[in-house]
Amino acid sequence: MPGKELFEYAVIRWVPRVEREEFINIGVVLYSRDQRFLDMKYELSAEKLRALYPSYDAEELETYLTGFDLICKGARAGGPIADLPPAERFRWLTAKRSTVIQLSAVHPGLCVDARDTLDRLFNALVL
Repeated sequence: MPGKELFEYAVIRWVPRVEREEFINIGVVLYSRDQRFLDMKYELSAEKLRALYPSYDAEELETYLTGFDLICKGARAGGPIADLPPAERFRWLTAKRSTVIQLSAVHPGLCVDARDTLDRLFNALVL
């Protein structure tokens, strides 16, 4: 049986009015160097988003998250940041920012399968 390996993750938060510091967890990004894994998962629940900020722009929010996803996956369309090694992309994605998309502090853990861990964290922290 394979051993557990280190991973790091952060919760992706939507902060519609930065000055109020209210947010909804909308996703998770997870990085594991040993498993060569960097991916994210998100879901935009219109009902939840409207409850916090009725006039949110769904298209704009989806555009931001698509950009994050392209960088996460290292896709050419993600621009120069997407060309960086996975560890540097993860650090860029999780850097502090004052925008409508913010990430929690980075948390470490141990796992056998990074994909399963991403799914488990997403279910526990977002859904």
